[in-house]
Amino acid sequence: MSDADWITAASLALPGRAHLSHLTRIRALGLDHGPLRPFHFTVSGDLHLALPDVFLHRTEALPPTDDVGVTPAAAFVQFCATARVIDAIVVGDWLLNQRRMSVPEVAELAFHDSWRPGARQALRVLPALDAASRSPKESECRAIVVFAGLPPPESNVPLIVGGRRLGCVDLLLRRWMLVLEYEGRQHAETIAQFNIDITRYAGFRDAGIDYIQFTQEMLRQPRALALRIHRKLIERGYDGPAPVFAGRWQSLFEPIRALPRSAVD
Repeated sequence: MSDADWITAASLALPGRAHLSHLTRIRALGLDHGPLRPFHFTVSGDLHLALPDVFLHRTEALPPTDDVGVTPAAAFVQFCATARVIDAIVVGDWLLNQRRMSVPEVAELAFHDSWRPGARQALRVLPALDAASRSPKESECRAIVVFAGLPPPESNVPLIVGGRRLGCVDLLLRRWMLVLEYEGRQHAETIAQFNIDITRYAGFRDAGIDYIQFTQEMLRQPRALALRIHRKLIERGYDGPAPVFAGRWQSLFEPIRALPRSAVD
């Protein structure tokens, strides 16, 4: 069975008033991020069922729902209650890019129902989201750069040099003409794609554009990746602060700290 099959099976095992929610609702939209199990559902009032790999969240007042479960914006708020900052950025970017939710929608929901778990955490992480990010790996890399204290890169922008369009790049530090490109498995799966990539990077070099190719394995060593990007920036003339691996950096890999209640009341 596929992940979607398992989610459907869990839904069929519960009464109709149990709504698909939290990360399970988001995974049902097609995002492969985070654990598949347990399957999360939200229900108003009591429902005493004990099913394997099913987590029932009980609430007095349901969040907004649609014909699948809670709305994606509501699911994002729920997810933020326990998510690490970096995971919330990845999930939030994807939902925005796929137009499954909007920043005003999340903000309105979080302010209106500030008592809900995750509401004040969602408000904290919203400024770090970028709807232009097209993949979770791009979002991860951008978060690593920003939370290390380096200049924020632009996401998925056309790179034009001397009137020539060199392509749309994953991440661009424009002032230093440094490109950050994620190299996933799909880049080596076909000869055609492999040749496209070779030609593309040759065009970067001919135009004096420097680039760093990063992989999933490099993302597993975020500090080393941040230091590598900093070294390359220095080669390109960067004279700003070096990466700082202190409080803000550590917060990226920790649960989101909720905004104080006074900020949302």
